[in-house]
Amino acid sequence: MTKTILIICGGIEATHGIARAREMGLKVVVSDGNPQAPGFKLADGAIVSSTYDAEGTAQAALHYTREAGPIDGVICCGADVPHTVSAVAAKLGLRGLAPDVARAAMDKLLMKEKFAAAGVPIPWFDAVPNASWLSSLVARKGRDFVVKPVDSRGGRGVQRLNSGVDPVLAYERAEAQSPTHRVMVETFLDGPQVSTESIVLDGVCHTPGFSDRNYEFLERYQPFFIENGGDLPSFLPQAQQEDVKRVVGDAAAALGIDNHNVKGDMVVHQGRAHVIELAARLSGGYFCTREIPLNTGVDFVGCVIRLALGEKVTAADVTPRFIRPVIQRYVFPQAGRVASIRGVDEARRIPGIEEIVVSARAGDEIPRATSSAARAAMILATGDTIIAARESANRAAALILVETQSL
Repeated sequence: MTKTILIICGGIEATHGIARAREMGLKVVVSDGNPQAPGFKLADGAIVSSTYDAEGTAQAALHYTREAGPIDGVICCGADVPHTVSAVAAKLGLRGLAPDVARAAMDKLLMKEKFAAAGVPIPWFDAVPNASWLSSLVARKGRDFVVKPVDSRGGRGVQRLNSGVDPVLAYERAEAQSPTHRVMVETFLDGPQVSTESIVLDGVCHTPGFSDRNYEFLERYQPFFIENGGDLPSFLPQAQQEDVKRVVGDAAAALGIDNHNVKGDMVVHQGRAHVIELAARLSGGYFCTREIPLNTGVDFVGCVIRLALGEKVTAADVTPRFIRPVIQRYVFPQAGRVASIRGVDEARRIPGIEEIVVSARAGDEIPRATSSAARAAMILATGDTIIAARESANRAAALILVETQSL
């Protein structure tokens, strides 16, 4: 009998994951609060419910099973909603994270408290009760800090608080992005930053996804952290890569994750791996859906789906079969209303270009670049060398012209 997987999130960054589930011969149900979500066009069934509404989605999923048949597994892709996945799994008796584990994976303050208790390397951190407290901290310490919402995602409200940045304004920006109006601060740790994608099997962490994060635009968009894609394979020495992977596994264990996937934001500070954040979900940004298969041959999304369905996934399934250079870059246009988009077809003809996804459309409003929401297009390139792949990606990015008009 054909199994059914529920994928929570029908946004454009989830469409490749939805397509992969279809390729696996599964019946795919998609849940999203936007009735026009692009993922619905690829789905066999639809549940219209906000990805952040855990109880509402769980109830809707239960109703679906009564009307259309059983759901055999549930995951999220491209949305940081492990609490919703957990609620659905509990309601339907499926494999999933315990509610307290899912909550810790979404609450950055609680997450850091668990890491600290377990001895996982992290920056110094604290809760920020109000703007005056933050101003006092800066006046007393005068150090380089990062201010962020406790429970947001996609880099929204995250700012580097150093000289010239108003602590009161930084607090207000962060608080505005927190659903619970909570803000935290941590020490900024310099050093190479890495994105990881791992799967924990019976307590053993396997990390086939390992990308150097590209922050070439830090000065242009300061105080915000705007990531412009990533480079695979990593330039880090092998010993540092292994240290990062070990710390990811320790962090997953500290959260109580023993059979699930995790996405890590890591920094190698003074030669030692530290955790910035850990998420219990499939990543957005096409890392898990496209970059890992292109870079290693590992069907990462397929493995996560099989695990959710209760099927056996082995270490061999997540062991890289090869290493191919992969470069990802984004297009960040000027803020305003999109008037035209040119050069995409020409960019796609560049040798080494694997995929270009244009997420902006004429008439869309592009916000000021303060988070990943300002992206208009994504480029993936491969090559015989990482230099060749990078040149192809940069050429394509230069060709894609997104013209905007002031609002």
